[in-house]
Order: sequence, then C-alpha cells, then structure tokens
Amino acid sequence: MDVDAPRGLLRFFEELEDPRLDRTKLHALSDILFIALCAVICGADTWTEVEWFGHTKEEWLRRFLPLANGIPSHDTFGRVFSRLNPEQLERCFLNWMAALAQVSQGRLIAIDGKTIRRSFDQADDRLAIHMVSAWCETNHLVLGQVATNQKSNEITAIPRLLELLNIEDAAVTIDAMGCQKAIAGQIVQQNGDYVLAVKENQPALYEVIQGTFDELTGPGIPGVSCDFHEDTDAGHGRIETRRIWTTGWTDWWKDRADWAGLKSFVCVESLRQIKDHTSTERRYFISSIEAPRARVMLGHVRGHWGVENKLLSGGAQIRPPRGA
Repeated sequence: MDVDAPRGLLRFFEELEDPRLDRTKLHALSDILFIALCAVICGADTWTEVEWFGHTKEEWLRRFLPLANGIPSHDTFGRVFSRLNPEQLERCFLNWMAALAQVSQGRLIAIDGKTIRRSFDQADDRLAIHMVSAWCETNHLVLGQVATNQKSNEITAIPRLLELLNIEDAAVTIDAMGCQKAIAGQIVQQNGDYVLAVKENQPALYEVIQGTFDELTGPGIPGVSCDFHEDTDAGHGRIETRRIWTTGWTDWWKDRADWAGLKSFVCVESLRQIKDHTSTERRYFISSIEAPRARVMLGHVRGHWGVENKLLSGGAQIRPPRGA
C-alpha cells in the first residue's frame, strides 16, 4: 500500500470538524477516522472490534499514521463518532464513494428501497426502518443511502438521495415507486438520464405504453421502427428468454411534455419455462435516453437487479459499528 494512500483518502474528510477541545485531544482525528474506516471495511461491527483491529494492525498502521499516543480505546472511538456532525460525515463519506466510482460512459446507478429486517420494535413503538440506496453497478459500490420509516416515503426520500449524488452522464434506474414527474425532472436537471419502471400505479401512462407495444410487436405501425434484442438463460431446470423492444416514437403522446426529457418507451418480455409450465410477463419503462439500443437497455434493466441482489441482501453494504 502506498504511504500516501491515507492522505488521499483523508482529503475527503478535511471539512469534517473535530468536536473535541484542543486540551482533550490525545489522538488525531485523522488517525481515528482512518483506523475506523479500515476496521469497518474489514468487518468490524463494534467499537471494541475497531480497537482490536487497531492493536492487531498497529505495526502496519504506523507506516502511514503518526499514532503519537498509540491506538485509541473503544470508548474514544465511540465518543468521538457520537459527537461528529452526522451531515458533515455523510457528505465527506459520499464524496469519497463518488471518487471511487468510475464516471464513465454507460455508468448505471440503481436506486431502490428495502425494509431492514429486525428494525421494527413493537415494545418501543418504533417503526421499521426503510432504507433507500443508490448502487453503482459498474463498481459494485454504495454511493449513498437515505433512511425513511415507511416504504411510501420513498417518493420523498429519492429526491433527497439524488441531491447527494453526482449523476452526470449516468443512467439512473428506479422502480415504479419512483416513477414520478418531479423525480424525472430532477434527474434531467442534474444532467443524468433516467430509466423508470411503469406499473398500474400510473394507469394512464401504463395504458399508453402497453398499447404502443401491443401494436408495435403485433401488426406493427407503418413508418415506426423499434430496436429488438433477445437472450436466453438456462439452468436448474428452468429456461428464461428475455425479449426487449425500444422505440423513440413518443412525440405523438399529448402528455409527453409533462415528463422532462422523455425520449423513449421500453418493453421487456420474460418467458419462463419450468418443466411443463410456461409463463409470460411484460414490463414497461420510460426513459430519457434517445433512441436507445435494445441490448444496452436490457443491460440497464438487468443491472438494476444488482441493488437488490448484491446490496440489499447484505453482501456489499458497509455498516457503521453498533453504537455509532
């Protein structure tokens, strides 16, 4: 590891104010932050485990940190983090995550929510915590999270999460709960593109897109073209074929202007065959991507599942130690 690496990491936390009085500082805030971040990344789940990590890795840590008074105690870690400004800490952390995420052509940011298991406490009359997360599929990286106490509050949580993110030149995918005109407008205003799932909770919009693809994939519409792609997965006794159609034919729709930047409709059809049973399902999307290639759009749709399969299942999420 480069000896300058901690300096590069900690520059994202330079604006974080130290809440302690000068006469009470036995350990540099930079030492406390760096040890805690490394410990949590390595799986530490309590402040005691953070301290234990520091002691077991002290020789290695001294290659990068002064550690004038050795490794802080678990009480020191807990006390300092409890007094840090949470908004400042969140901003610094998100700036670090954004720097780690590659800003490249085709970058996908999936936003989705899930209720955290065991966060409901009936005895204390505490509602379950619902977390809305942004997942960068390219880097398998959490870019930000906002907590709400109800799934219905996703509509208000998503704009707050978007404000924390740099989504320039990225495709932002959101499920049907986030298919809102204001959210689409905010994504376009922040120089990103959106791919929003459409379901029956938007009946008028759903009927428009459903009817469009019923014609395009059936008898066809003279003079109107759409791009098409198909792929097949097989395994464990199941065969699944995915077909996707995309069209930029949206200018005919009288309410198109209500959706900022709307340029395309998307239809994904899934055919599943398990032994003798076959099922077919169609899902619809709107997007601000102009004339999208069907194969690329299918990658966006499938990539959105990463926020469910790789993040919200618990495998990739970095959690603060208990007691933070």
